[in-house]
Amino acid sequence: MNFHSMWAELLPVGRSSASGGYRRYAWTGADADCRAWFQEQAEARGLTHETDRNGNQWAWLGDPAAGNAVVTGSHLDSVPDGGAFDGPLGVVSAFAALDELRGRGARFTRPLGIVNFGDEEGARFGLACVGSRLTSGALTVEQAHRLTDGDGITLPRAMESAGFDPDTLGPDPERLARIGAFVELHVEQGRALDLSGDRIGIASAIWPHGRWRFDFRGEANHAGTTRLADRHDPMLPYAETVLAARREAELAGAVATFGKVGVEPNGVNAIPSLVRGWLDSRAADQASLDTVVTGIEKAAREYAAAHGVDLDVVRESFTPVVDFDHALRDELARILGTETELRVPVLGTGAGHDAGILSDRVPTAMLFVRNPTGVSHSPAEYAAEDDCVAGVNALADVLEGLACT
Repeated sequence: MNFHSMWAELLPVGRSSASGGYRRYAWTGADADCRAWFQEQAEARGLTHETDRNGNQWAWLGDPAAGNAVVTGSHLDSVPDGGAFDGPLGVVSAFAALDELRGRGARFTRPLGIVNFGDEEGARFGLACVGSRLTSGALTVEQAHRLTDGDGITLPRAMESAGFDPDTLGPDPERLARIGAFVELHVEQGRALDLSGDRIGIASAIWPHGRWRFDFRGEANHAGTTRLADRHDPMLPYAETVLAARREAELAGAVATFGKVGVEPNGVNAIPSLVRGWLDSRAADQASLDTVVTGIEKAAREYAAAHGVDLDVVRESFTPVVDFDHALRDELARILGTETELRVPVLGTGAGHDAGILSDRVPTAMLFVRNPTGVSHSPAEYAAEDDCVAGVNALADVLEGLACT
């Protein structure tokens, strides 16, 4: 099965007929279908398939216990109404690259692994990269057990309902010790490659980023009978804070987004008692990120006080800057720059990835495939077919250079 047929087979899974986007949330039916697809691809190629203690899937060529394995892959879950390429392109390309290498008659001298990390997007439980965070120890078992979705279902309960034993959750140092290098291919979530005219890029670093929850607590009241002067409306300071986030981000050359909001009691004719907004902010360096978030919080507290509203701010997740392994990054550049006709620029990214989570424990690197629109986390996300094929070939070249004679 080649790249095109694999892509066509996976494309309908979890796709919304209403939006055209994907709703592949962790430990749901769509997630189970993606997992079944991964296992089928592994077994069709004679690979050993296993699901680890944290719900990540692995397909192995050779004995992983031998150590110094080269691993590639990504994730198959999505954000709400996300695009087709974010994550799945890396997994499909991994299997396609193996097929390409077998077609070349390549002889592997190191074990090769293909991985599908679970719950990378964090769409259901609000925390990104749950599978890789648990494996690396960046997320504790106690923290994982406290994760809850919008319906009040805990992560352990969701996993159990999907047929997985949540009692096995926890760090997996023995598995990580098997890995000598992890290379993740991903569609670029931006337009740098399109602007430079290159099909493939190599990641230099991931910007520091995090998620903060802003709880504005006011007083519920009647929308028709309560005088404006008598109101303690939390919607007003929230709205002003959204605008402040844009201003602070522009000043610092960063990004800040309130993309999710919850309102109680959420009635058309009721003044809210609570407006809860989630801030996502990212910057090229820690100092800039601190400046942005501090400025947003300061403005939010001033707005809340002016409207007689209480405010709580909670940092729900944070990932410091990730500077990918220089030796591995340089080796990818050497392989692609000297043994192919590709011109491969090195670029940073504001998007988080499992490769970034694992970077403290194993040497990691990333390849990007051109995205002509720069749109991501949207049904409009896109990569041209010839660029995807170029990505497969580039990944095959890298794997051949790292794992074959």
